[in-house]
Amino acid sequence: MLYFSFGSNMSEKRLLQRILALRIGVAVLTGHRLCFRKSCELDGSAKCDILETENAGDLVFGVVYSIEESQKPILDGYEGLGFGYSIKMVSVKSDEKFLEAFTYYATSINPSLKPYYWYKRHVLEGARENRMPEGYIRSIEAVEAILDPDTERRNRELSIYR
Repeated sequence: MLYFSFGSNMSEKRLLQRILALRIGVAVLTGHRLCFRKSCELDGSAKCDILETENAGDLVFGVVYSIEESQKPILDGYEGLGFGYSIKMVSVKSDEKFLEAFTYYATSINPSLKPYYWYKRHVLEGARENRMPEGYIRSIEAVEAILDPDTERRNRELSIYR
Protein backbone atom coordinates (compact mmCIF):
# COMPACT_ATOMS: atom_id res chain seq x y z
CA MET A 1 0.00 0.00 0.00
CA LEU A 2 1.18 3.54 -0.68
CA TYR A 3 0.85 6.11 2.09
CA PHE A 4 1.23 9.87 1.50
CA SER A 5 2.54 11.56 4.65
CA PHE A 6 2.42 15.36 4.85
CA GLY A 7 2.86 15.93 8.60
CA SER A 8 4.96 14.50 11.40
CA ASN A 9 5.33 11.13 9.67
CA MET A 10 7.40 12.74 6.91
CA SER A 11 10.23 12.30 9.41
CA GLU A 12 11.48 8.79 8.72
CA LYS A 13 12.71 8.48 12.32
CA ARG A 14 9.22 9.29 13.56
CA LEU A 15 7.42 6.92 11.20
CA LEU A 16 9.84 4.01 11.72
CA GLN A 17 9.28 4.31 15.47
CA ARG A 18 5.67 3.46 14.74
CA ILE A 19 5.58 1.00 11.82
CA LEU A 20 7.70 -0.75 9.21
CA ALA A 21 7.76 1.30 6.02
CA LEU A 22 9.86 1.82 2.90
CA ARG A 23 10.40 5.37 1.67
CA ILE A 24 9.45 5.73 -2.02
CA GLY A 25 10.13 9.46 -2.38
CA VAL A 26 8.89 13.01 -2.17
CA ALA A 27 5.57 13.77 -3.82
CA VAL A 28 3.31 16.77 -4.37
CA LEU A 29 -0.44 17.01 -3.87
CA THR A 30 -2.01 19.85 -5.89
CA GLY A 31 -5.16 21.73 -5.00
CA HIS A 32 -4.50 21.46 -1.27
CA ARG A 33 -2.84 23.56 1.43
CA LEU A 34 -1.04 22.39 4.56
CA CYS A 35 -2.70 23.61 7.76
CA PHE A 36 -2.18 23.03 11.46
CA ARG A 37 -5.83 22.87 12.46
CA LYS A 38 -6.60 19.24 13.29
CA SER A 39 -7.80 19.12 16.88
CA CYS A 40 -5.99 16.48 18.93
CA GLU A 41 -8.34 15.25 21.64
CA LEU A 42 -5.50 13.57 23.54
CA ASP A 43 -3.33 16.62 24.20
CA GLY A 44 -5.38 19.67 23.18
CA SER A 45 -2.97 20.82 20.46
CA ALA A 46 -3.14 21.19 16.69
CA LYS A 47 -1.80 18.62 14.23
CA CYS A 48 -1.40 18.84 10.44
CA ASP A 49 -4.27 18.72 8.01
CA ILE A 50 -4.62 19.17 4.28
CA LEU A 51 -7.25 21.64 3.19
CA GLU A 52 -8.69 20.99 -0.26
CA THR A 53 -8.75 24.29 -2.16
CA GLU A 54 -9.12 23.13 -5.78
CA ASN A 55 -6.57 25.85 -6.64
CA ALA A 56 -3.86 24.17 -8.75
CA GLY A 57 -1.32 26.63 -7.34
CA ASP A 58 -1.79 25.31 -3.80
CA LEU A 59 0.70 22.51 -3.13
CA VAL A 60 1.30 20.13 -0.26
CA PHE A 61 4.66 18.39 -0.25
CA GLY A 62 4.94 15.04 1.42
CA VAL A 63 6.61 11.66 1.42
CA VAL A 64 5.24 8.49 -0.11
CA TYR A 65 5.94 5.32 1.84
CA SER A 66 5.14 1.74 0.94
CA ILE A 67 3.66 -0.18 3.85
CA GLU A 68 2.39 -3.72 4.26
CA GLU A 69 -1.35 -4.11 4.83
CA SER A 70 -0.57 -5.57 8.27
CA GLN A 71 1.02 -2.23 9.28
CA LYS A 72 -1.97 -0.08 8.32
CA PRO A 73 -4.12 -0.84 11.41
CA ILE A 74 -1.13 0.09 13.59
CA LEU A 75 -0.69 3.39 11.72
CA ASP A 76 -4.45 3.99 11.87
CA GLY A 77 -4.20 3.74 15.65
CA TYR A 78 -1.38 6.26 15.87
CA GLU A 79 -3.18 8.63 13.52
CA GLY A 80 -6.50 8.39 15.34
CA LEU A 81 -8.52 7.04 12.43
CA GLY A 82 -12.15 7.57 13.35
CA PHE A 83 -11.18 10.00 16.11
CA GLY A 84 -10.40 13.19 14.21
CA TYR A 85 -8.90 11.74 11.02
CA SER A 86 -10.44 9.85 8.11
CA ILE A 87 -8.86 8.20 5.07
CA LYS A 88 -8.72 9.86 1.67
CA MET A 89 -7.26 8.52 -1.57
CA VAL A 90 -5.11 11.10 -3.35
CA SER A 91 -3.21 11.30 -6.60
CA VAL A 92 0.27 12.69 -5.96
CA LYS A 93 3.07 13.47 -8.39
CA SER A 94 6.48 11.95 -7.70
CA ASP A 95 9.36 11.93 -10.19
CA GLU A 96 7.11 12.94 -13.09
CA LYS A 97 4.60 10.13 -12.48
CA PHE A 98 1.33 10.03 -10.61
CA LEU A 99 0.82 7.66 -7.70
CA GLU A 100 -2.40 6.77 -5.94
CA ALA A 101 -1.93 6.73 -2.18
CA PHE A 102 -4.02 6.91 0.94
CA THR A 103 -3.62 9.75 3.39
CA TYR A 104 -5.36 11.03 6.49
CA TYR A 105 -7.48 14.18 6.54
CA ALA A 106 -8.92 15.94 9.54
CA THR A 107 -12.56 15.60 10.50
CA SER A 108 -12.11 17.36 13.86
CA ILE A 109 -10.95 20.90 13.16
CA ASN A 110 -10.20 23.83 15.43
CA PRO A 111 -8.28 26.65 13.70
CA SER A 112 -7.66 28.41 17.02
CA LEU A 113 -5.37 25.63 18.31
CA LYS A 114 -1.57 25.74 17.94
CA PRO A 115 0.81 22.82 17.52
CA TYR A 116 3.33 21.97 20.19
CA TYR A 117 6.95 22.82 19.39
CA TRP A 118 7.87 19.14 19.39
CA TYR A 119 5.17 18.32 16.83
CA LYS A 120 6.22 21.18 14.57
CA ARG A 121 9.81 19.91 14.87
CA HIS A 122 8.75 16.47 13.58
CA VAL A 123 7.19 18.15 10.53
CA LEU A 124 10.25 20.34 9.96
CA GLU A 125 12.69 17.44 10.37
CA GLY A 126 10.75 15.52 7.73
CA ALA A 127 10.65 18.46 5.34
CA ARG A 128 14.37 19.10 5.74
CA GLU A 129 15.53 15.48 5.51
CA ASN A 130 13.50 15.11 2.32
CA ARG A 131 14.93 18.35 0.86
CA MET A 132 11.61 20.04 0.26
CA PRO A 133 11.66 23.52 -1.30
CA GLU A 134 13.10 26.21 0.96
CA GLY A 135 9.96 28.34 0.68
CA TYR A 136 7.83 25.42 1.85
CA ILE A 137 10.14 24.83 4.82
CA ARG A 138 9.98 28.54 5.70
CA SER A 139 6.18 28.41 5.64
CA ILE A 140 6.27 25.58 8.21
CA GLU A 141 8.83 27.47 10.30
CA ALA A 142 6.46 30.45 10.33
CA VAL A 143 3.67 28.46 12.02
CA GLU A 144 3.21 29.64 15.60
CA ALA A 145 3.80 26.81 18.09
CA ILE A 146 3.37 26.50 21.84
CA LEU A 147 5.20 24.76 24.66
CA ASP A 148 3.81 21.40 25.70
CA PRO A 149 3.19 21.57 29.47
CA ASP A 150 3.88 17.82 29.70
CA THR A 151 7.69 17.80 30.00
CA GLU A 152 7.89 14.01 29.89
CA ARG A 153 5.95 13.82 26.62
CA ARG A 154 7.99 16.66 25.14
CA ASN A 155 11.28 14.93 26.01
CA ARG A 156 10.03 11.55 24.74
CA GLU A 157 8.91 13.04 21.43
CA LEU A 158 12.21 14.85 20.82
CA SER A 159 14.46 11.97 21.98
CA ILE A 160 14.61 10.46 18.48
CA TYR A 161 16.67 13.43 17.26
CA ARG A 162 19.44 13.08 19.84
